[in-house]
Parts: sequence; C-alpha cells; structure tokens
Amino acid sequence: MDFNLNSLVRENIKKLVPYSSARDEFSGEAKVFLDANENSLGSPLTKWYNRYPDPHQQKLKAAISMVKGILPEHIFIGNGSDECIDLLYRCFCNPGKDNVIICPPTYGMYEVSANINDVEIRKAPLLETFQLDLIHLETLVDKHTKLIWICSPNNPTGNSLNRTDIETVLNNFNGIVVIDEAYINFSKQKSFIQELVDYPNLVVMQTFSKAWGLAGLRLGMAFASTEIISVLNKVKPPYNINEATQELALKALEEVGQVNDMIKELVDMRDALMDVFEQIPTVEKVYTSDANFILVKIKDARKVYEFLLTKGIVVRDRSNVKLCSDCLRITIGTEKENTELVDAIAGWLQLKTA
Repeated sequence: MDFNLNSLVRENIKKLVPYSSARDEFSGEAKVFLDANENSLGSPLTKWYNRYPDPHQQKLKAAISMVKGILPEHIFIGNGSDECIDLLYRCFCNPGKDNVIICPPTYGMYEVSANINDVEIRKAPLLETFQLDLIHLETLVDKHTKLIWICSPNNPTGNSLNRTDIETVLNNFNGIVVIDEAYINFSKQKSFIQELVDYPNLVVMQTFSKAWGLAGLRLGMAFASTEIISVLNKVKPPYNINEATQELALKALEEVGQVNDMIKELVDMRDALMDVFEQIPTVEKVYTSDANFILVKIKDARKVYEFLLTKGIVVRDRSNVKLCSDCLRITIGTEKENTELVDAIAGWLQLKTA
C-alpha cells in the first residue's frame, strides 16, 4: 500500500481557511466574555446556555479518550455519525469526479450522502454468507476511488465481517477505509480502534446512539490519524456539538458500569428472542447477530409486518433490500415489548391456520 493522504484531500479543502470562532482566538483563562455577541443576561432555560459551547469538545474528548484508550487528538465528534459520513465525502471526494464503494446490504446513509454530494457509488454486494466479496471489490477500484465503506457488525444483517478480509482491504487500498462500528458494543469482536497506529488510511466510526442509549442526542464519533482528524476539524461547523449534548454525554461516560450491564441484558434478550423465532414454523432462518437487533427470514414477511402494525408494533421490513428478501429486522426491546412481539406473531399464526 502506498498511502498519501495529501493526494486524497480535495484541492479546495487544502486551500480552505477555516472559520475562526471567538473562542479560537485566545488561550488561557478568562472571566469576562465580550467577544461572541452572546446574550450576557442569560436565557429562559439556564444561565449556562447563553454561551457558545466549546468548539473543540475538549472535556468530552478527554472522557472518551479514557473509555476508548485512545488519545484525544485521534477523536472527532460529530452531530450524529451522519455528520461524520457527510464530512468524509466533503473533505475527500470531488463531486462528479470521484467514486466510493459500498457493500450492500448495508447502512443506507452511505449512498444517500454520496448522492447529496454528487459522488459516484460503486457496489460490491456481500456474498450469500454476508461477507465481503474481495474479488468483486478489487475490480471496482480505480484512481478515482476515495473511500470504501465497511459496516461491521453490519446493518441490516447483524453479523460481523471477517476481520482478515477487512485487513486485506486496508493493506491493499490506497484510499480511506471507513469501518462503521455502530454496533460493536454488542459484539465479541475486537474494535479496529487500536489498529489506527498500523493503518494510516483507517477511519473507525462509533456512536452514542446504540449501546449508550443516547440516540436522541445525535452524537457520533470518528477515530483516525491526527492528519485525517485535522482535515475533518477544518471543515466542520465551528459549534457542531451543542452544550447540552456535551454535558449529558459527559455524565453518561461516568456510568460505564451501567452501560455494560445494559449491553449484557440486551445480548441475553437477543439470544433468547433468536431461540424463540427459530421455533416458529413460518420462520425460514434467523441470522446470527452481533448487534442489538436480529434479521429474520419469514414467510409472507410483508403481511407479517402489516399485521404487527395493527397491533401497534413497528419492526423494519427489509424485503426490498438485496439478499434480504422476506426478511424483517427486529430491534431487541424491553422484556415486555419482546413478549408482546412474540404474542402478536402467535396471533398471526392462528389467523393463518384458522
């Protein structure tokens, strides 16, 4: 591999003079802030939210650093992982010229964001085993291929991708490989975060939305070399993470033990629910999952989906997704919600046999 980050960055981004916020233009401590045109009298909510948040999220990055075992300068924090995805396109992909590779079925925002940014999408579908098709993937790469997106554990299939296959891509691709680990906390697989020192072309994405239970805060993370992080920081809006989100995330990071307990409970319920579905006559396959959801192949999936809606239960019909015909993606709920789901499926079976 002959990786050269400078050759990947868009020329206009290289020349970009980033916005300099009021908080960027001094160092040290201060007690009177008259620099940012804030409302000095406070706000109706709290005296704190009248001030702009730390544009560099230094306290939050320090706390994440302790949990993840990686230095703060290797951390980027986004307004959800979707901001991280969008910024990678904006930093490295020239509209109408460059291309990226995705491996469907996979997370839909990789393609949506590519279309928004006018970047060609090339598809190397997963094999029937839901693993990477390395031969097909290799044939799609050309001099304008900037990013390869890999989701592991994968959404919507739930499985982890073979680590050796991912390493093969990392070792042979001169562009950036993005590994989306949104569901890594539910898996026994090792994160790629600790591999950053070996792969300068690696970006690892994680999130507070899943295991941390903070989907409503919209907080995503990207881990990469300091050079890649500096490019992302150059392009991001100056105050992309609001003060309330930073405060709540800091509090959550103090409760690692509670989060680990929730992860264990969700994994136990996932495995139990898989066992139940494997006993249902109309279920053709329950796929192995390393996530907080399961993918179930069931006869008349669309009709089952619509029946569940009549019972007030919403799952995800993935039947129109490649390799997922007649499949429902089902998030692991509370014990009560899981029971309601199983009871509703039993009701569907009774209607079918009546």
